[in-house]
Amino acid sequence: MAIITLTTDFGLKDPSTGAVKGAILSELESANIVDISHDVSPFHITEAAYIIKNSYSSFPKGSIHLIGVDSEITPENKHIAIQLDDHFFICANNGIMSLIASEIKPQKIVEINIHDAVETNFPVLDVFVKVACHIARGGTLDVIGKSIPTIKQIKKFNPFINDSQDQIIGHVMYIDNYGNVVTNVSRKLFENVGKGRAFTLNARSTAFTTIHESYSHAIDFDSPKEQRVEEGKKLAIFNASNYIEIAIYKSNPNTVGSASTLFGLKLMDTINIKFTS
Repeated sequence: MAIITLTTDFGLKDPSTGAVKGAILSELESANIVDISHDVSPFHITEAAYIIKNSYSSFPKGSIHLIGVDSEITPENKHIAIQLDDHFFICANNGIMSLIASEIKPQKIVEINIHDAVETNFPVLDVFVKVACHIARGGTLDVIGKSIPTIKQIKKFNPFINDSQDQIIGHVMYIDNYGNVVTNVSRKLFENVGKGRAFTLNARSTAFTTIHESYSHAIDFDSPKEQRVEEGKKLAIFNASNYIEIAIYKSNPNTVGSASTLFGLKLMDTINIKFTS
C-alpha cells in the first residue's frame, strides 16, 4: 500500500487539503495518506524544510512526500520530483529541497513536464497528485519529467562564520507549538567552530552561556522542589534534531508565555554566538 504524505501551508479551514486527499483517493483508492503538517506559515520554505527533513526518515523507504508550499508554477519556479534517500519528493524547485538534501545527494531529479496534458490553476491538486499516484503505482520518474542535474540552491539561509572562526551568526528557522525557537545552527557546526571554548549566545536582549542536552537537564532536581526554578526558566538546548533551540521550561504561548513571545523572537530573526579563548 502506497504511503503519500502531505505537507502544505493550506491550513485546515479551507477546502484545499480535503480536495487534495480526495483527488489522491480517486486516482488510487488504496493509498495511505498521512498528514505531516498543514500549518506551515504561508510560503515559508525554510519552515517546511525543517518539518519535512526531521520527519520523512521515520517513514518506510519508498514513501512519497508531496510538498504544497510556494508551489505555483512560474518561469522561475518549476516543478520537480526527486528520489532522495530512497524516498520520493514532489514540490516546486524553489530551494526547499536544497535545505532538505543539504547532507544527502539526490539519486535522481526530474523537472515535471506533464503540465500541457493537465489543465490547472491548482498544481498541487492536479499535477502533484498525478505524479504521486504514478510513482505509487510503480511508475518511473522519467515518464513524468526530464532529468536535470541540480536543484535550486539557497545559500542565504546558511549560518555565517567569521574569518577568525570565533563567531557564528544564525537565524530563527522554526517556532514550534510551544513557542520554542529553533535556530539553523546545528550541534555539529557549533562544536566544529567552538572547539570546546566558552561562548555567549545572544538572541535580542537575552544571553545564554550554556546549552543543555534536554529541557529537564536545565533543572536541578537535587534541590528541594520549592527551591527549584522550573516554570518560566529560560534555557538553550540541543533539540531532538540536533539544532540549537531557545526555550522556556514548560512554556505555553497562550498562558505563561514562550521563548518567542517573551524574547520577541520571530522567524528569520538573527542570533549571534561569540566564542572566547
